[in-house]
Amino acid sequence: MEDRWRRVCGRGRQVSARYEDLAGRTVFISGGATGIGADLVAAFHGQGAEVFFVDIDRAAGERLCDALAANGAPPRFTECDVTDEAALKAALEAAEEGGGLDVLINNAANDTRRKLEEVDAETWRRAVDVNLRHQFVAAQTAAPWMKARGRGVIVNFASIAPEAMVPDLAVYNICKAGVRGLTRSLARDLGGFGVRVNSILPGAILTERQRKLWFRDQAAIDAVVARQCLPLELNGGHVAAMALFLASDAAAGCTAQDFIVDAGTI
Repeated sequence: MEDRWRRVCGRGRQVSARYEDLAGRTVFISGGATGIGADLVAAFHGQGAEVFFVDIDRAAGERLCDALAANGAPPRFTECDVTDEAALKAALEAAEEGGGLDVLINNAANDTRRKLEEVDAETWRRAVDVNLRHQFVAAQTAAPWMKARGRGVIVNFASIAPEAMVPDLAVYNICKAGVRGLTRSLARDLGGFGVRVNSILPGAILTERQRKLWFRDQAAIDAVVARQCLPLELNGGHVAAMALFLASDAAAGCTAQDFIVDAGTI
């Protein structure tokens, strides 16, 4: 199973911590077929949660479901472009109908780098739709259900990229900074109904995509690790561990906060 897992999900690691309260809870994850998203799906599935996830990559989503089926009923995958508002809402409604949506994980993103002069109106719109607007739409859709039940968890994905001043990511950085504002606004508006909202800010997570694009050799990886307080090659499992904590009752007192998973990048 471990070899098969690594072929499907790359170099992520499975999470060992157990949160008994997550068993049976319904979790929705956007962008769950590859990278950090795949580790999120696997982590919540491993806790016994009812996992619904969407992704634009149908083949990868189906492969992930097949891999996880060895450990019980597979998660439920729907091919979906999160910038298609109607499709995203339909997928969320399916999760709500499947048992009542308890946890919303807004993970989908696209960090394609573009020079400032290459950003036209369509590039801007697409980047905002996938990196920020989909998180707002998903939360807006799920909020009435969670308010009616008097509980719920929303975890938004921001990034350390704006603070790290990563080049050629102007629109992405704008969106990820906006996610932090969205998180605090939602936490204020929904807290009185028992709904907690937090953000996770990943650092240099060595997913397969990042390795292919930016960290092609050990020297590049070593340079990233050298900027961290912890000499650690971060993977999606480290981020998934934080998401599990925030989704569980162990984080009952946490809302409106940013949780950074970057091994102390300086």
